[in-house]
Amino acid sequence: MLRGPTVGDMSDHQMTPVVPVPIPAHEPPYYAVVFTSVRTDGDGGYGATAQRMGELVKEIPGFLGEDSARTPGGLSITVAYFRDLAGIERWRDHAEHREAKAYGRTNWYERYSLHIARVEHSSGFERASAPDRPAR
Repeated sequence: MLRGPTVGDMSDHQMTPVVPVPIPAHEPPYYAVVFTSVRTDGDGGYGATAQRMGELVKEIPGFLGEDSARTPGGLSITVAYFRDLAGIERWRDHAEHREAKAYGRTNWYERYSLHIARVEHSSGFERASAPDRPAR
């Protein structure tokens, strides 16, 4: 479980607004860790642990931020961004994170996948707010 959710309780009962990593995106090259999962039923302490992992990962040198979303059907995707592979390794090896991953495999996840990719190019778009139109 690469720190997937900093969005708090990821249960289907709470809808959290999706807010992407700010534009401009990070200066390449950097790494994206894509964690895709399907949860088991119930919370079982997941929300509190996710919040704790979100606090801890911010202390990892090289952590840049993350994007996270969950579908109503239960698919969750979190993309965490790191400056280098050393930061990803520090997070992977963090004792509390390792404990949460082991617990997650036993209790929270039906399945998950993890992919690590080097980002060579990054760009974005954000619509400007018109003075008479509220920002979204």
